[in-house]
Amino acid sequence: MTSTEIRIGEDLRVSRLGFGAMHLPTEPGPARRRSLAVVRRAVELGVTLIDTAHLYGGGANEELLAEALHPYPAELLITTKVGVARSGPSGEWRLDGRPSVLRDQVDQALRRLRVERIELLQLHRIDPQTPLADQLGTLRELRTEGKVGRIGLSEVTVEELRQARRIVDVASVQNRYNVLDREHEPVLAACEAAGIAFLPWRTVAWGESGARAEVAAVADELGATSTQVALAWLLGRSPVIVPIPGTARIDHLDENLAAQRLHLTPAHRDRLDRLPGPA
Repeated sequence: MTSTEIRIGEDLRVSRLGFGAMHLPTEPGPARRRSLAVVRRAVELGVTLIDTAHLYGGGANEELLAEALHPYPAELLITTKVGVARSGPSGEWRLDGRPSVLRDQVDQALRRLRVERIELLQLHRIDPQTPLADQLGTLRELRTEGKVGRIGLSEVTVEELRQARRIVDVASVQNRYNVLDREHEPVLAACEAAGIAFLPWRTVAWGESGARAEVAAVADELGATSTQVALAWLLGRSPVIVPIPGTARIDHLDENLAAQRLHLTPAHRDRLDRLPGPA
């Protein structure tokens, strides 16, 4: 039986299964209304961590969450990410960790989310063109100023995590990771050793491979779906993991959250642990 909560930092407790808001349509009309309903349903079902980012619609995703949920329940954590901006010569999205950009995006997020402090702010990617000390130093200053509560990273290596921890306390890491894609296994191990929350994104990545067939076979034996098996595997993989599956459909949301009640036997888990990545 996996725990139903996890601690981020020293004092912030959230549900073991979060929600990724990236896929929610934000344009006016029926699709937006469905997005609002999905987010509200997630909170009704006990989700207390929702992940968004400045990149998702240039802040439109943050505005959607505020419309759906503000004033927020006391236990709800909305975490956002900064460090990707429309700053190329043609206005394309690119990594941009300059202090002025990070500060501006945080200020925008505070306004859009209608909060005075972002309890967990993650650096979306490390900008190789800006010194890491400048990027994380800016986030540390924002924390000192009271605009940020905790600082996290996204898509980092073990070495980058080590370097970052010399500069600032790291509360979370958000890397791509699932039962068929374990490239960041060393990062997960480093997070577990340090008590850092690990928020895998792309929690389900199905490809046409024998590995997927094995997941489907386990699901059939348990009377579940492959998605539920993949999420249950993540929940049992490490006590620091907080999966953040995303969807724009309530039926898929219900399916995802039901994975918390799925019990993988040791035999099932062993079969999944031994799976190779996609062919």
